[in-house]
Amino acid sequence: MTRIALVTGGMGGLGEAVCIKLATLGYRVVTTYSPGNTKAQEWLAAMGKLDHDFSAFPCDVANYDSAQQCVAQVQKDIGPIDVLVNNAGITRDMSFKKMDKLNWDAVMHTNLDSVFNMTKPVCDGMVERGWGRIINISSINGQKGAFGQTNYSAAKAGMHGFTKALALEVARKAVTVNTISPGYIGTKMVMAIPQEVLDSKIISQIPMARLGKPEEVAGLVAYLASDEAAFLTGANIAINGGQHMY
Repeated sequence: MTRIALVTGGMGGLGEAVCIKLATLGYRVVTTYSPGNTKAQEWLAAMGKLDHDFSAFPCDVANYDSAQQCVAQVQKDIGPIDVLVNNAGITRDMSFKKMDKLNWDAVMHTNLDSVFNMTKPVCDGMVERGWGRIINISSINGQKGAFGQTNYSAAKAGMHGFTKALALEVARKAVTVNTISPGYIGTKMVMAIPQEVLDSKIISQIPMARLGKPEEVAGLVAYLASDEAAFLTGANIAINGGQHMY
């Protein structure tokens, strides 16, 4: 049986690595993209040239109705969703003194409300079928905080509260819910930071003295999505090169 995995925000850095990893393991991979993304078909074509046959659906994950409609369309066109990876997220960094309600709401809606919006329409089906995997991509900064990220840190910390509570509700039905908290990963966005800043402000704080690789996080997602991870639920797994231990 081919299992279907839905990855939100799968067309960027970490999400793309997750899509590729799950596809190579035989999952039928579906991703969402923002309705305003004009390069979605270009990305699908590029993935096709690499022998990755993905499906993509427009979805504003911050909007409940849009998420409902997207999931309904996926289930109609592709089939029931077995694995949900809540990966979509944004940043709007600034000190709390400068932060306004607009930038607070934008991050909370996209990073935290989206977890509810996307999980709500798939969770009952997982429970009814007696198997499911919900994997929430949080951040090291949801664990330790970060200057200028009260909105982002709050949203990412809230993701794990959601994970723990839902894990308790669905554990008896063989549905697991887990959080992954990556540290600084070498995505295109991070690699765009000037090298001197990367070296002095970020890599110098990582005991392994390097950035993480998207493929390393994707490998952890793949494990949590597997049958072998059936006894692991409600966990927050840090993958940060030793930068933050607790």
